[in-house]
Amino acid sequence: MSILIAAGLCALGLVMLVAGAELVTRGGTAFAARLGVSPILIGLTVVAVGTSTPELAVGIGAAAQGNGALAVGNIAGANTVNLLLILGLSALLRPLRLRLETLRMDLPVMVAAALLLWVMARDGRLDRVDGMVLLGCGLVYTLLVMRMARQESRAVQVAFAREYQPRDVAAQHAVAYPLLMLLAGIVIIVLGADVFVDAAVTLARIWGVSDAFIGVTVVSIGTSSPELVTTMVSTIRGQRDIAIGNLLGSSVYNIVFILGTTSLVTAGGLPVPAELIRLNIPVMVLAAVVCVPVFLTGRRVSRMEGGVFVAAYLGYLAWLLIVQA
Repeated sequence: MSILIAAGLCALGLVMLVAGAELVTRGGTAFAARLGVSPILIGLTVVAVGTSTPELAVGIGAAAQGNGALAVGNIAGANTVNLLLILGLSALLRPLRLRLETLRMDLPVMVAAALLLWVMARDGRLDRVDGMVLLGCGLVYTLLVMRMARQESRAVQVAFAREYQPRDVAAQHAVAYPLLMLLAGIVIIVLGADVFVDAAVTLARIWGVSDAFIGVTVVSIGTSSPELVTTMVSTIRGQRDIAIGNLLGSSVYNIVFILGTTSLVTAGGLPVPAELIRLNIPVMVLAAVVCVPVFLTGRRVSRMEGGVFVAAYLGYLAWLLIVQA
């Protein structure tokens, strides 16, 4: 397979992943609303999980093909993209103000999840026990989110309702359409992940780089596209709380649910190459830790801080390319 065909298939798989994630998010949102789930819970959980479905499909697909390093590299890279590139671009577009609940729960949980992954990965493998621990942490986090949602202020509840409540009265009572949309999105994501992983592995072979490198760069940027779209749209609409909440929530779910599930369903667990342990996972942890003083200073992310985040990611990406050259 030539490099042009591999790149074309990679682009096709990416388009399928983004389209599938959009269908899953929209279908899941409408279906949850039909079941009586509050808009704020939909925004904090369904949307965050929906935008992470490409990472799950790619992770399981890569692990099934014996490319577990790509799956781990994808999560480490995707979270770095979320926190540095996407968050930075969003702040450059419009400074982000942070809710107190974000500082109290989402921020510390995100940092704790990143540190937990680093500790678990240091032995060079994520096994099924690690997967069970991660999934257990994900369940606890979701329960905390649900509890927090019930205590949110009226203003925040209205903001989420405006964003996620179905506009059409008839749509509030329809079940078949959102369910069909949800199932179609899942099918498209699974097929797209298969195409995307095959093409990405082929590119790695052609370029002579590792699966982990492809996972941290090409695959992670591609699978983070749903988070990029969701965050940019929410920021433009002025729903800044929703934008930052979805981004941090997705970063947490990437580790606890996506890697947890992938580790659990893969016989023998996921291998973690030395390059991920030495560089890529620590960079992900550092990105999460750096958010703490930035978020706590004035409870906002300024345009200048956003610019620094974007520059840091571009510098990191340049360093990876130089090292692999």
